[in-house]
Amino acid sequence: VQLQASGGGLVQPGGSLRLSCEASRFTFEHRAIGWFRQAPGKEREWVSCISDSSTYYVDSVKGRFTISRDNAKNTVYLQMNSLKPEDTAVYYCAADAWYSSSCDAGPRFDYWGQGTLVTVSS
Repeated sequence: VQLQASGGGLVQPGGSLRLSCEASRFTFEHRAIGWFRQAPGKEREWVSCISDSSTYYVDSVKGRFTISRDNAKNTVYLQMNSLKPEDTAVYYCAADAWYSSSCDAGPRFDYWGQGTLVTVSS
């Protein structure tokens, strides 16, 4: 199983980016898929999650970030708007291997992508 995160880059404050997470030899449908981030010198933070029954956003990104999935493309997206310097981090996607896993039932996130760097700076 391989997860590939992409879409990071350098953006000015207030700008937008869309991250993508694609999988090889694994189907995202009916599974919880999450986005995490880790800023320099900080612990990894759970940012967002999507499953059949629920979505989750950490308070600091609510109203600015939107998670979605395209089952036909086996891809999960994180649309990030109104970006702030404090959003700067390496963003990782992760997947729960369990079928019918849910964001609000303690997903395990068995598989991880390699990360994509988001830098918000003027």
